[in-house]
Amino acid sequence: MFSDQAFRAELGQHLARLWRYGMLLSRNRHVAEDLVQATCVRALERSGQYVAGTRMDRWLLSILHSIWLNEVRARRVRQGQGVADAESQLTFDGEYAAQTHVMTAQVIRRVDALPETQRETVYLAYVEGLSYREVAEILQVPIGTVMSRLATARLKLAEYPPLQAVPNSPAGDRQ
Repeated sequence: MFSDQAFRAELGQHLARLWRYGMLLSRNRHVAEDLVQATCVRALERSGQYVAGTRMDRWLLSILHSIWLNEVRARRVRQGQGVADAESQLTFDGEYAAQTHVMTAQVIRRVDALPETQRETVYLAYVEGLSYREVAEILQVPIGTVMSRLATARLKLAEYPPLQAVPNSPAGDRQ
């Protein structure tokens, strides 16, 4: 069993990951921050339920997902809160960064257009690198549902034309 200090230290290591998942689900910076805070509170309240030696990140992501489903999503729908614009969340510095920015924004828009269940499944599997079984546990669905959602999402994403890079400016334009 973890000491309270060790539990808190490990919890702190997962805050950025929780925030990214909160942003994916809520599409709102403030709601994502609220989700992370609520997740931390719930994790601290239920720290006795955490089994030392298991993956805390999976446990925390599952808590965050549960909070989202049970509380925040219903509140967001009632309040009609907005969507975070992918391009405003990205910055660029120089030609390489600009290319990365443009292509990343295209990928984010395409993934963002997926239905919520596919979008969160794609995020957990491909961005967070969780196994299908781990994704299924977090989302509380059968592993076959995870596989189906990912296959459907891949087919939908394959319908898009290839990503477009920003054309390089002619060498004469540089000084």
